[in-house]
Amino acid sequence: MFQVLFWFSVGFVGYAYVGYPLILMAIAALRSRPVSKGPIRPRVTFIITAYNEERRIAAKLQNALQLSYPPSQLQILVASDCSNDGTDEMVRRFGDRGISLIRASERKGKEAAQKLGVQAAKGDILVFSDVATVLEPNALANIVENFADPTVGCVSSEDRFLERDGTISGEGAYIRYEMLLRRLETEVNTVVGLSGSFFAARREVCGQWADDLQSDFNTLLNSIKLGMRGVSDPASIGYYQNLRDERKEFERKVRTILRGLSVFMTSWRMVNPIRYGLFSWQLLSHKLCRWLVPFALIVVLFSNALLASESAFYRVTFIAQIVFYCLALGSLMIKLPSSSSYFKIPAFFVLVNWSILTAWYRYFRGDRMVAWEPSKR
Repeated sequence: MFQVLFWFSVGFVGYAYVGYPLILMAIAALRSRPVSKGPIRPRVTFIITAYNEERRIAAKLQNALQLSYPPSQLQILVASDCSNDGTDEMVRRFGDRGISLIRASERKGKEAAQKLGVQAAKGDILVFSDVATVLEPNALANIVENFADPTVGCVSSEDRFLERDGTISGEGAYIRYEMLLRRLETEVNTVVGLSGSFFAARREVCGQWADDLQSDFNTLLNSIKLGMRGVSDPASIGYYQNLRDERKEFERKVRTILRGLSVFMTSWRMVNPIRYGLFSWQLLSHKLCRWLVPFALIVVLFSNALLASESAFYRVTFIAQIVFYCLALGSLMIKLPSSSSYFKIPAFFVLVNWSILTAWYRYFRGDRMVAWEPSKR
């Protein structure tokens, strides 16, 4: 029995991280859904959501004004979630340059503020961006050109890290993996999630905007419900600084996963393959299976401990697990050399899965985290 539990759990973890992308690659070799991009310039509303961002909002607005897009076709809105610092006053100073402020009367959270922007939007395409995200001048035009394809309902950017001096940093293994996964999903069918820091959607996709659900994930699901798909565009890049404080990074991950769980539980009927076809398998594989990995890891560890006395093989696998977790904990707690992947990869893997466990605990405790506190990078 313990052997069955051990190998089933090992196989589950392997499928979640390796099997799923390998199957996507196999499907991509048989079928492909290329995105028919075109040089279109529809009316666009660019929505920046802010809460107490007086330190960074001016730089973000300057960045938005440098976007290469016809001014007559661009509306720039800042949706303030009832900021109580100098954010709103700073935005008003840009009023004569075509930037409008929409202020929430009370603080209700990021999605509620975005909803105010959606309601005030005049564009056919709505583009959402966080204050901390830096865009290249051609980023807006690039992301919009994906909507020349009538099958596309929403578009995700790709993420890049910036160092403190503004230079582009080397990408972490996890980010490279996630971006590869999105490219494979785009080629096969649709992505399963969007980058919340910079994404775009057709106006009709935003018609049923939920002010209490994670907007990037929910927008993708709304696109699927309307018979469209979401794609990832490698030419549309959002640059942002990674969080160097591991505690803050952990809290950010918990918040993201917890909000994702809320969306998934609200739309669990979308795992029906009769109605949603290939997407239902993608949703289960990319989201739910990944969120169940920490439980499988616990089963692997304890079943292996019980099997260790039976053979040399299980003793070796158990020792290997202990060494792996010791490397991770050492890196996280006593600051072993993080520059070495021998420490960095185990630490990140453990951090991610511990954050998933924490998110599950908080979800079943009743936490939903509608209000938000932007990460200070």
